Amino acid sequence: MTTASENPSESGAHGREIITVAVIEDQRDIRQGLRYLIDGTDGYRCTGAFGSMEESLRRIAEDVPQVILADLGLPGMSGLEGIPLLRERFPQTLVLVLTVYDDDERIFEAFCGGASGYLLKKTPPVRLLESIREAVHGGAPMSPEVARRVIVLFREVRPPQRADCDLTPHELRLLQLLSEGHSYKTAGAELKLSTNTIKFHVKQIYEKLHVHSKSEAVARALRRHIVK
Repeated sequence: MTTASENPSESGAHGREIITVAVIEDQRDIRQGLRYLIDGTDGYRCTGAFGSMEESLRRIAEDVPQVILADLGLPGMSGLEGIPLLRERFPQTLVLVLTVYDDDERIFEAFCGGASGYLLKKTPPVRLLESIREAVHGGAPMSPEVARRVIVLFREVRPPQRADCDLTPHELRLLQLLSEGHSYKTAGAELKLSTNTIKFHVKQIYEKLHVHSKSEAVARALRRHIVK
């Protein structure tokens, strides 16, 4: 068995990084199409394509991927129910939603559950592959329609008079940048800090918010009204 922490990335014949991806999609044609797209593209490998969340939870540990593309409207356990379980069992694996739904409730719940990105099924194949790579390198890819909804959700959140955490002003600024979709590299450039220093501050944020990933930190900060 290979775990994500043991094998975070692979290398191809010429030393190029190979990103491993699993698919959870109940519609066979779409599922197979995604498998062919991933396996047929240089720099990507599909570790498995599953028709239900239950199947993925049973089998995904056989070859743990870096990224999971998960539908929400699944038979049995829904994607929204399964995302937190995937994040708990495979904390090093990123979960990207790939769905037809773009309503506020599902978007909010998906990110709160630990999703690292939210894409609509009409996303062009090239953009889908770019989004997978973007997530692996610290981004939070979203379809334009979803990004607009997220901005509206953030604007509607009213910050409390005081936040119930011990984040420093510097940590709050970094968390705000992460919530806006910055990677560690771009946040470091914005704050004029090295990537290693950013990682140190992020670790402090995780400990204070009791989370284990950037998406969880942003989701918790949103629920607590820590970021705008």
